[in-house]
Amino acid sequence: MAFEINNIVVAKKSMLEKSEFSVECNISGGAMVSKVLASAIEPSIVSCETLSGTVNYSGELDIKVIVLDEEGQFNSTSSTCPFSSKFEGENIENGQNAHIELKVIDYNIVSINGDNIKLNVMLEQSGFVYGNKDEQTIRCDDEDICFKTDKFNATRFVGASKASFNVTSEISSREKVSKILLVESKALVRNVEAGVNFVTVYGDVISKVLYISENDRFESGYVVDSFKEEVEVEGASRDSSVQAFASVKEDGVLTEIIEDEKGIKITITVPVNLKVCVYDSQELEIINDIYSTTSDLSVTTSSFDMASLCKMDVVEGKIEGSSVIEDDKPRVDKILFNAGNNVVITNSYIENDEITIEGIAKTNVVYLNDEDSSINSVQLDVPFVISDKFEGQTEGIVSVSAIVCDVDVVVKKGRELFYDARVKANVIYCTSQTCGVISGAEKLDSLQERDYAMEVIFAKAGDELWDIAKKARVHDYQLQSQNPDVAFPLQEDQSLIIFYQKMIENVE
Repeated sequence: MAFEINNIVVAKKSMLEKSEFSVECNISGGAMVSKVLASAIEPSIVSCETLSGTVNYSGELDIKVIVLDEEGQFNSTSSTCPFSSKFEGENIENGQNAHIELKVIDYNIVSINGDNIKLNVMLEQSGFVYGNKDEQTIRCDDEDICFKTDKFNATRFVGASKASFNVTSEISSREKVSKILLVESKALVRNVEAGVNFVTVYGDVISKVLYISENDRFESGYVVDSFKEEVEVEGASRDSSVQAFASVKEDGVLTEIIEDEKGIKITITVPVNLKVCVYDSQELEIINDIYSTTSDLSVTTSSFDMASLCKMDVVEGKIEGSSVIEDDKPRVDKILFNAGNNVVITNSYIENDEITIEGIAKTNVVYLNDEDSSINSVQLDVPFVISDKFEGQTEGIVSVSAIVCDVDVVVKKGRELFYDARVKANVIYCTSQTCGVISGAEKLDSLQERDYAMEVIFAKAGDELWDIAKKARVHDYQLQSQNPDVAFPLQEDQSLIIFYQKMIENVE
């Protein structure tokens, strides 16, 4: 057979359509609730299934709330709220892997009834599906078929793997701790390195602890601990490209108060989940042009999109902004604490080798009003823009996950609140490449037999050996050997001679 199918394996990555949906949750306040002061809500994925045209998944909202009970005491409680959702799209194929990203856009307290709190949480879902796909090319072993090959760097999905581990941190306290109100922990990947059948992920875990001291003062502290974790991925090599994602299951965070001769310390044990996706690049040879010296050919070409290798970096910046609370809320005389710190990335793009990240930083500010001795809370939404150097193309796909730390809020003029924090963003940048290949060929009618022994071809300056031979329907080595003094591409217009072997029949 002149032509055979020669499939190549390439990586495919398609973005899932971003959308928003709401989840209604009922949680217990632990006692008769007078007022909800602050909430920290973190979504997580529990299970996922990819079918043709659909990604179905289930998740949980880990909800922590700080409330004021009917006796004027501060309490905190945590709960888990299950939900499910899906993506739909023609680009989703059965058996693909899916990576889903969830962000809490906003929430509101629907009602408080005794110890029951009803919340409505607005979520944003996005992500991508990925995997390998066979693309058809051809190979040929027919002596009458001439073909030209080209080097092709094929990106291939090697595999994905998950790992879970704990990071333990400590915060020292100057006073004895009466009650821990809230612990907020986030994880961020800073760097990745590929090895033989494993990858190493480097990152940070940032925790904020809010507690009440024995003197009834609100205290808080931030702690940052780095991690280095090896994840086994069969097929990974030192030349592989790695994407890594880190998350914290908030309902699994544990705290312990330890008192010894050195003083008071709070230990925080944070469960971190890692997910890594590994790709590599293989150099292949594919036929990119073809013709026959004896027959006409019907040639089929096709094109496909292939994921290119991704790069990752961390961008850091500072967020500052002021917000004036509404007139129907009591003025702020003293800020007690802030909690429920979050950041939502609204836009990101690369232009002129610089990445710009736009977002909104959110926090709940709990404060005291002296006039009626009331305790109140307000949610601050602070828009921000940060930028940094980043090499990439404008049409590339940018995925950003971010966390805030060192959040501080101060009051100015009673109604104006000034927000100050640092933001750390993990940026994954990928591109997609459109490739064209010859995917099929078929012999048609035979060429008319030549009735002459020699032919003169008039070629023009700049013509290549392959193009001249293809037009003449001869092997390029024949054209070269019969014109040994000619260099290609031609430097000037030139006449070339081709001799054809003629079979002479014996006549008796």
